[in-house]
Amino acid sequence: MTTVTSSEFDRGIALRAAGAGEYRGELGEGWQIGGGVNGGLLLAVAANALRQELPEHPDPVSISGYYLATSHPGPVTARTELVRRGRGLSTGTVSLSQPDERGEEVERLRVLASFADLGELDGPVRTSAEPPALPPREACVGMELAPRELIAQAALLERFELRLDPATVGWAVGAPAMRGRIQGWFRLADGRQPDPLSLLLVADALPPVTYDLGLPGWAPTVELTVHLRAKPAPGWLRVSHATRNLAGGYFEEDCEIWDEAGRLVAQSRQLARVPRQG
Repeated sequence: MTTVTSSEFDRGIALRAAGAGEYRGELGEGWQIGGGVNGGLLLAVAANALRQELPEHPDPVSISGYYLATSHPGPVTARTELVRRGRGLSTGTVSLSQPDERGEEVERLRVLASFADLGELDGPVRTSAEPPALPPREACVGMELAPRELIAQAALLERFELRLDPATVGWAVGAPAMRGRIQGWFRLADGRQPDPLSLLLVADALPPVTYDLGLPGWAPTVELTVHLRAKPAPGWLRVSHATRNLAGGYFEEDCEIWDEAGRLVAQSRQLARVPRQG
């Protein structure tokens, strides 16, 4: 039986059982960026499959995905394999595949993840990191001012409510700060409150940080790892993306996600390809 949900995100990651360790779903048109479906959304789809195999451990603690081919709107199959089922932590793999134009299954994403119950682990998050110093939301910049070319290639931005730090959006008017940082306030446009699975989407939700380096365009993800520290409190999230290294046509993008209670609830690092220019 398929559960009917009211949230666009929950519908976007919904899966139905199709056999032992196998689940099927549909990737929607509204989650595209550039040439394919957003990498964070795909990671959440994979995590949703594995959590159904691990009802005692519903939350990803560490999850890494390798993007093997571009995913497109349409049918998707998730195949899971449990590597180890433990008392407090379980580990498994997920493979996402889609049919190609000839109807042959092609693997698009391979995931390895460890799951636990963050509700049992929840508590103070001790860290020397500090949340990004953001202006009040009303003083930040909404995506309605984003360049047309960004909106045209990023349908998923309609699913978000973003308020970006004015100091990191000079690229929108042709004056990137060249610091390799984009940060701001985030929440889902339909009001769905954040949870561990939605944090996987948030980790890949902001415009590519290469925009702030004067390199606009789609930046395909090669690998994305997310570490989750705690279940987020309801409300807005503060999200910071930054890079320090760009070489050989690739760059890393580091993300921190802070909740309304001021806790660092997730961190991620991804390796992505530098957007093609010209």
